[in-house]
Amino acid sequence: MERPVGNDSHPLTVVFTLSLIQIMDVDEKNQVLTTNIWLRMSWFDHYLQWNQSEHPGVKNLRFTTDQVWTPDILLYNSADDDFDSTFKTNVLVNSSGYAEYLPPGIFMSTCNVDVRWFPFDIQRCELKFGSWTYDGWLLDLQMNEADISGYMPNGEWDLIGVPGTRNEAFYDCCKEPYPDVTFVVTIRRRTLYYALNLLIPCVLLSSMTLLIFVLPADSGEKISLGITVLLSLTVFMLLVAEIMPATSDSVPLIGQYFASIMIIVGMSVIATVVVLQYHHHDPNGGNMPKWVQLVLLQWVAWFLRMKRPGENDDPERPPCAPHLRRCSSGSQSGSIPNPPDPNNGNLLYMGFQSMEDPSVLSEPVQRNNISTGPPRVAGSPGGGFGVGHGGLGGCSAAGLGDPQLQAILEEVRYMADRFREQDEAESVADQWKFAGAVIDRLCLVAFSVFNIICTISILMSAPNFVEAISKDFV
Repeated sequence: MERPVGNDSHPLTVVFTLSLIQIMDVDEKNQVLTTNIWLRMSWFDHYLQWNQSEHPGVKNLRFTTDQVWTPDILLYNSADDDFDSTFKTNVLVNSSGYAEYLPPGIFMSTCNVDVRWFPFDIQRCELKFGSWTYDGWLLDLQMNEADISGYMPNGEWDLIGVPGTRNEAFYDCCKEPYPDVTFVVTIRRRTLYYALNLLIPCVLLSSMTLLIFVLPADSGEKISLGITVLLSLTVFMLLVAEIMPATSDSVPLIGQYFASIMIIVGMSVIATVVVLQYHHHDPNGGNMPKWVQLVLLQWVAWFLRMKRPGENDDPERPPCAPHLRRCSSGSQSGSIPNPPDPNNGNLLYMGFQSMEDPSVLSEPVQRNNISTGPPRVAGSPGGGFGVGHGGLGGCSAAGLGDPQLQAILEEVRYMADRFREQDEAESVADQWKFAGAVIDRLCLVAFSVFNIICTISILMSAPNFVEAISKDFV
């Protein structure tokens, strides 16, 4: 049990190294690295030397750890329940006293997992080894480079290297140095799995957000599509949160991307509500403000190269409706058109004309009253509107003396006013609908640009983005 040196004032030199066999697991949530490692320690035992000539054939001996002295080198940042998880193998000693101790073990070590660039992250996990009771004046710990020739590749992580350094720590209580050997397991995450299961679905969902502005407002599914995309992104956010540590030190890169896309989807839902409010605006609720007409219907519409329906038609003569008199033949010159039906056309025509000019009705009535010939009856071969004994012969010069005719004219005026009101309401409704279409197109362009910029800027901000893509996808 005594430190095997010839002079007790001299330190015992122990050369330490390790062989990394496998990276078994990286628990980001608990920040624990699990590795399969073979340790290798060598030193000279002053008390275990013999002369081979005196003992022919005895070149080396094997002792158990409880029979000879072994250095108490442990993993400082161990997270194992037993702390020391090595398997106690035999110590191999040759005739010169050179002893080798190779204990293998499954090491669970604490690792500060930085998930800022997840899933394009590089992790550096330290394995700090040192003597638990000997200082540097009693045990001089030296280091050899780590051996990775027998490393088994991992499906999730690529091993970049295992560099090691020897450090000496000084404490206020003591003047002796306390050496340790620290190996840094540097690994890079393979992104193919996360790209296929998280990134590509998220990009597709963010692209589906743009379909909200392409979907017609009359379909009634714009809000439903936006809410569905938002819920889908929430599910993916929960999947990421399950594997990420609950820390506020840094936000994962994929979390930033999902949060940005969720903001885009949320804003798109708000914009869709505004579009639907414009599209289904009540014409009786008031006309569109002047500044809205100037901004949306002129400036933004010109920028987006949008034209109102029927804008390319003749502005002097918009499309006619069947109930308007300008649709009749001869309306351009303002002359009295010939009625298409000699039986009942004159009465309706006079009703329309008399709403603006009552003299139009009086003229044919006067002509019929002063006619020297026999009175004509409606439907006679003459084709005119005649006045019989029981008809309109008693009309005054203004043509408004008959109560029946007055009632007909009032009905015609009412119908014409109703048609005008409907035309005005339709015009106002079309104006609001066009404003909603302009907002839809503007949001489509704006969110497309924002989505592309957000995707490129966030994902490509990772330091090893190009390297990860080139190794995993090419």
